Amino acid sequence: MAYPTVSAPYGLKPVNLIGGQVFAGATRQMQIASGYATNIFYGDLVKRISDGTIEKDTGTATATPCGVFLGVSFTNASTGQVQQQQFYPASQQIKSGTQIFAVVADDPDTLFQVVSCSSGTTVAGMGISAIGNNIELIQNAGSTTTGNSAVAINEGTQATTSSLPIRIIDVVRDTATGTDTFVEFIVKINATMHQYNNSTGV
Repeated sequence: MAYPTVSAPYGLKPVNLIGGQVFAGATRQMQIASGYATNIFYGDLVKRISDGTIEKDTGTATATPCGVFLGVSFTNASTGQVQQQQFYPASQQIKSGTQIFAVVADDPDTLFQVVSCSSGTTVAGMGISAIGNNIELIQNAGSTTTGNSAVAINEGTQATTSSLPIRIIDVVRDTATGTDTFVEFIVKINATMHQYNNSTGV
């Protein structure tokens, strides 16, 4: 049987919640500091910092995110127009007296679909035995053309280590490349690493 080809990672895409509950699009608006100097793409992990704003979480083995970025809204300083778009462009300047607001899927029970890569954007499969393990991230740069992330999970780093940021919940059988080789997985932010579950706070 022929399966659809997965050629590259696309970040973390929300699909539903633990227990098969529907992801109804519930999100939270979180502020990004004006001029923040890093691109944030649809599907990137983000985290709160001490001033109350968020930034891209660039961790691989030790990420501590509060959720996944799903878009942004801001008032452009040059045009005075409100822009809603797929990604936050680095160093964005906004109209005085306005703020930048990100849309973030922040429910700790949210499940995401993600691609497994061996390094960079090289897609690589894992077997069903990966389910239940924690795993590292690969922080590839997203696309300013599509606005999508290229973050992936790092095939070969799956382990029971409690500090790894992502928990593997299931495989995506529709894009299997063999009887026991899967390149897409259903994951969640590891409970002990999600900022909402962190007893020490930001």
